[in-house]
Amino acid sequence: MNQTWDLSVLYKDFDDPAYAADMAALDAAIAALHELAEEAGILSASELTHRYADAGDAFVALESKLYIYASLRYSADTGNTAAASTVGRLMDKASAAVADDTRIREAIAAIGHDRLEELLSADPTLSEYAYLFRSILKDSRYRLSDREEALIAKMNLSGADAWENLQSSLTSSAKVLYRGQTITLSDVRNLAYDADPAVRRDAYDAEIACYEPIRDAVAFAMNSLKLQTINECALRGFSSPLDQALHASRMKRETLDALLSAMQEYLPVFWKYLRAKSAYLGHDGALPWWDMFAPIGKSDAVFTTESARDYLLQVFSGFDSQLHDMVERAFNEAWIDFFPRSGKVGGAFDCGIPAVRQSRVLTNFAGSFSDVVTLAHELGHAFHDQQVFPHPAMVQDYTMPVAETASTFNEVLVGAVAIAAAPDTETELGLLEAQLSDATQIICDIYSRFLFEDSVFAHRSEEFMNADRLCELMLEAQKTAYGDGLDPATLHPYMWLCKSHYYGMSYYNFPYAFGGLFARGLYAEYRRRGAEFVPVYKQMLAATTHTDVEECARIAGIDLTDKAFWEAGLSSLAEQIERFCTLAAAHGKEV
Repeated sequence: MNQTWDLSVLYKDFDDPAYAADMAALDAAIAALHELAEEAGILSASELTHRYADAGDAFVALESKLYIYASLRYSADTGNTAAASTVGRLMDKASAAVADDTRIREAIAAIGHDRLEELLSADPTLSEYAYLFRSILKDSRYRLSDREEALIAKMNLSGADAWENLQSSLTSSAKVLYRGQTITLSDVRNLAYDADPAVRRDAYDAEIACYEPIRDAVAFAMNSLKLQTINECALRGFSSPLDQALHASRMKRETLDALLSAMQEYLPVFWKYLRAKSAYLGHDGALPWWDMFAPIGKSDAVFTTESARDYLLQVFSGFDSQLHDMVERAFNEAWIDFFPRSGKVGGAFDCGIPAVRQSRVLTNFAGSFSDVVTLAHELGHAFHDQQVFPHPAMVQDYTMPVAETASTFNEVLVGAVAIAAAPDTETELGLLEAQLSDATQIICDIYSRFLFEDSVFAHRSEEFMNADRLCELMLEAQKTAYGDGLDPATLHPYMWLCKSHYYGMSYYNFPYAFGGLFARGLYAEYRRRGAEFVPVYKQMLAATTHTDVEECARIAGIDLTDKAFWEAGLSSLAEQIERFCTLAAAHGKEV
């Protein structure tokens, strides 16, 4: 089995004649888009939509193929200067095409709702693009004039983008004094997972102290960004930043309300888990913040890439033959770059390659069961890729809330099998802890982030919030979300400062809870309906690119505005929490 991925199915290298030919073809595709943009205002609705379908697909297919190859080469070796320069070159080409694409979309929006619906009804060849064209019309409601859009884009360079970069720069360069040594913020935060409780406590204290020199500057960035967002939303016609975030997510407010209501109802269940973990670790009362990620239980299993493959194939064979066969191909046909090495990026990701209907997965595999779960997660994304590859090139993107559906579903599948097969209670406890720790983040932590950001937007129109005020709002949100599960004297007042999510898109929080609970709710449906659910699940994944989230879920017979659906996923977590508490009590104090 290869330990690195094979990209030769795309190109042999950057000097491959096929690469040069595709680069030339991309230039021609960009020219075709420009020509269409010039003529868009005088074309019939039928000719405009057909030509955009053809020209847009040609551009997206070529640009993605070329960019993916260069990006994957760079990810595997960040010292590859040819890859880095090619990535930059392709980004410039794509940027140059944006203005023409915008002009074409404006012309499509000018067709109007009634005429567009007539056209779509009369011309079945456009059916695959119907959602795209309808979305263009919806988005046009919130578009400003060309001059205003250009002005906002320019001012963002010294406005929103600059404030975001300031937060990133200050946190990435922050110096943390830890036990007499100076380390980075990311390094000290990673110590929260250390097995030594003294290390975790000292790391927490060092982290909190490191924010003092930068907190006022980052508070200024937070205030400036949020006020700009409020003002821009008002200009565009959104009722609020949350309204804008829901529009971008293709989600109804009723869905979000049902999700949040279910989360609120189950918060005390997660507080019980945190108290049980606290007792297991020897604390009296609620869990200190610094012990939230303390390792529990044991996991002696060590995997090779071969045994990881065999394990995943065994798990997925009981679910779906297409998933099983795709995973087998991924291992056997060198879709995966497994091991860490100098110059390779950290973390893990999946990248779908529509041109060849394959995916490539990067991991930094070290042989733990957690690494096997990471493989399952990324291969879930690859399985999602397989479902959307048959769509036209312009109709293969999906929104953030549904992006983690197949990946999290795979995690739940693997976790259920592992827990059922645990050889002893300490191993089972460790497996439960891993799942519940992650779940607590997407329920309690995400809820606290949502409450905090909602509060910031509510206050920003009337006041400038200094660092002390932001810390106060953060602590209020955490107390509501974590209740009596965490020691209120040990909360983290600077979570607003260290999380980059607050400084990019608005409400970059609830999609995480949506994704995690949507996957668990789907798994609950699978347990209830069995094998008959699998083809419906795949059909639903395929629909994520051309439906709103509610319509997508209805394919699986699910009403996302019904609180009961979200409660089904939370109920499965509640069962795991009860089991965790039983096992933890057997090794320590009862809660």
